[in-house]
Amino acid sequence: MQTITKNWQGHSGKILDTVNVFDVINCAQCGFKHVIPIPTGKQLEEIYRHEYYTQEKPLYIERFKEDLEWWNLAYADRYDTFEDQLLPDQRRILDIGSGTGYFLKHGKDRGWITLGIEPSKKAAAHSRSLGINIVESFLDETVANSLGKFDVIHMSEVLEHIPNPNELLRIANEMLNPGGIICIVVPNEYSPVQHTLRTTLNFNPWWVAPPHHLNYFDRESLCQLLSTQSFQVILAESTFPIDFFLLMGENYVGNDELGRACHQKRKSFELNLNASGFNNKKRALYRAMADLDIGREICIYAKKSTSKD
Repeated sequence: MQTITKNWQGHSGKILDTVNVFDVINCAQCGFKHVIPIPTGKQLEEIYRHEYYTQEKPLYIERFKEDLEWWNLAYADRYDTFEDQLLPDQRRILDIGSGTGYFLKHGKDRGWITLGIEPSKKAAAHSRSLGINIVESFLDETVANSLGKFDVIHMSEVLEHIPNPNELLRIANEMLNPGGIICIVVPNEYSPVQHTLRTTLNFNPWWVAPPHHLNYFDRESLCQLLSTQSFQVILAESTFPIDFFLLMGENYVGNDELGRACHQKRKSFELNLNASGFNNKKRALYRAMADLDIGREICIYAKKSTSKD
């Protein structure tokens, strides 16, 4: 099979997939996989201000409420990690792309000073209904300068949507206090499981979804990206490898009913472990899976240098 390399405005790499007008390349310049052409900020603004939670994910908030016990278990893991790494007076957190607001509500209930930044009108309104302080905007240099400094910056399911992840991480670094923590969750793409599904079971790459998903990370490429902005990775975990169900013959791709059924099994697995007092074993399992590049998402915790320079 011929290897095809493509160049576009300073980005070049082997073409991995093509969807409509977009090619996914393994970009030599960026160090991670992303689409070309990269949509402009103006093109994406309309999607995320008005369309994302109404057209692309119309049931997102409703289903989030149904799953809230499970989400709060994941949130507790993250806040436990923050509190283990920080002093008791370091409790100011910014959630970039704060969505429904429940992550920040969990923190607020634990005594954290919380702030979210969210471009979607629908999601921002829902967050405010929970009593969460929200800036309804995209994050840029001007907005960042108006918000002050934070001990933690959280970005879940955000970096894959951003035209310039490096620039966003640069701004985030400047917003963190020395020794502060950044926590990033992204889909784990082009993984060994996905490779097996494609080569052995003839699945199409359903996870390639431009213009909503522009960037495609794994543990190595995300850690490398963080290091370019002088972050030191302190912990890497995966999330439950729900694509294992596909390997076992449960093809939920395009089947919402079956997808929800598989999701319920994932929830039961984690909630039952927690109820039995083995949540620490679950986290150890997911750390081991992250080492193997297995898991549907990758969650990376990294620290900013303690230097004030």
